[in-house]
Amino acid sequence: MKIGVFTDSYRPYTSGVVRSIDTFTSELKAMGHDVYIFAPSYPRYREEENRVFRFASIPAPTNPEFSLALPFSLQLRPTISRWRPDIIHVHSPFLLGRVGARYARQLGVPLVFTFHTLYDQYVHYVPFAREVTRELTRRFCRDFCNQCDLVVVPTGIIGEHLKKMGVRTPVKKIPTGINLEEFSGGNKQWLRDRYAVRPEEKILLFVGRLGREKNVEFLLHVFAAVQKDMPQTRLIIVGSGPEEETLKKQTVELGLGDRVIFTGALPRAEVVHCYCGADVFVFGSQTETQGLVLAEAKAAGLPVVAVRAFGAVEMVDDGEDGFLTDIGDRESFRHYVELLLTDRELHERMSRRALDNVRALSSNRCARALLAAFQDLLNGIKGSGEKTGNGICPG
Repeated sequence: MKIGVFTDSYRPYTSGVVRSIDTFTSELKAMGHDVYIFAPSYPRYREEENRVFRFASIPAPTNPEFSLALPFSLQLRPTISRWRPDIIHVHSPFLLGRVGARYARQLGVPLVFTFHTLYDQYVHYVPFAREVTRELTRRFCRDFCNQCDLVVVPTGIIGEHLKKMGVRTPVKKIPTGINLEEFSGGNKQWLRDRYAVRPEEKILLFVGRLGREKNVEFLLHVFAAVQKDMPQTRLIIVGSGPEEETLKKQTVELGLGDRVIFTGALPRAEVVHCYCGADVFVFGSQTETQGLVLAEAKAAGLPVVAVRAFGAVEMVDDGEDGFLTDIGDRESFRHYVELLLTDRELHERMSRRALDNVRALSSNRCARALLAAFQDLLNGIKGSGEKTGNGICPG
């Protein structure tokens, strides 16, 4: 099968969307399918793979690390005409997603859209008329979904959210999978050696983009409370983003000093080492459609404490492999963090359950589910994804 992937973000940019595309592409290629990626270009980045078409782009005004593709190219039509995809899979309703949709119509091939992001929750990047922008964004996303043959969502709760927004297109739940073998080779000592964390100190870990929507400020306030009770703890924050300097200032204002370590963006192998070397994974985001980092933490055997919101509800089995707290409830969050750090038996039990539960999210299993959805469309069975399922993905 020839699968054309159109995305507004791709390597070297780091995000859950890029991680999802990488994971599915790797699995689909391993199964013998031909995947061609259409993505923005990035300054000073040297292409590392074949089958990638790069559009000229400009830096995003609110995030210079992110490139905005100029959605036209003289080479695009001849490239697509020569290759001729069987199906087009878009990962954004905006710039390149709309380019992909246009070519799907022109070629008469199925159009699939993976709804990765609650875009209306990102209006804080707009300097004015935010509520109007929020409503317009919802309408825009709904209308785009209704132009597609299938909408893929990573969690059932997002599928229900889209239906309430007025999406009529069939919706199918297929989360991004995890390469479990990647975590089996992680170095548990690397994190402590790299950042001079003493053996007696416990490590809380956050991995993600440092944007306002990730709610890292909440984690800093919780950690300040944890520090008062348990001074022998560290919070390690892996990632970069527009809020990094603001968060560093807040760390100083809270008197946390060297108790919080900002690593910046790290190579993938080192991120895996961080997961494997931590004690508890903490996550405050309220906007995740899946929360891929929650699944990655579980793949490393890390119990999770997260805010009960959207995708986290399905990624964390509350009371089994982690704990969920109400939005804004710092006290409960602190309590569960300290419980996991002090109750060794509970920690070990949750660690085992995390490893057991994450097997349902193997990258191969989820890629086969996506491939089956593609094949149904190609066979003309467009009603197969009409109801969002409750399971992770079919076996």
